[in-house]
Amino acid sequence: MLESSQFVPENVIVRPIADGDKIVAIVKAVVRTADAWNLSNSEAAALFDVPSATWSRMKAGTYKGVLDQDKVTRASLLVGLFKGLRLLFNGPLTYDWPKTANSGPGFNGKSPVQIMCEGGIPAMMRVRLHIDALRGGA
Repeated sequence: MLESSQFVPENVIVRPIADGDKIVAIVKAVVRTADAWNLSNSEAAALFDVPSATWSRMKAGTYKGVLDQDKVTRASLLVGLFKGLRLLFNGPLTYDWPKTANSGPGFNGKSPVQIMCEGGIPAMMRVRLHIDALRGGA
C-alpha cells in the first residue's frame, strides 16, 4: 500500500505563501494537528522540517516568516492526513494511529510518524495515500 509515490495530480501547483493571515491560519492548523497527535516538539519540528526554535515560535503564535513550497506541501499533507483519520476512525484512533507501531506493509513495525519523519515529503505522501485508500478515496 505504501509503495506508490504518486499523490499530487500534475496540474496542482503548490506556491509559497507570504500573506500573514494565511500563514497564521496554516501554522495554527499544523500546531493543532501536532497537539492532537501528542507529538513531541522534535517530532513536530521534523515533520514540518523546521528547527526546534522555529517550531517553538510557531507554537507560541509568534512566527514571522513566509511558508515556502516545502512547508505549504507539508502543511497540506499533515492537515489532510488529520482530516482523513477523522473521517476513517472518528474516535481515539484519529489521534493515536499516527504514533502507534504499525505492522502493515510499508511500516515494518514503525509508527506512521516515524516513517514520515525519516522519509520526509515522499513518506508523508505515501502515508496520506494509505489513509485515503483505506477510506476508499484513492
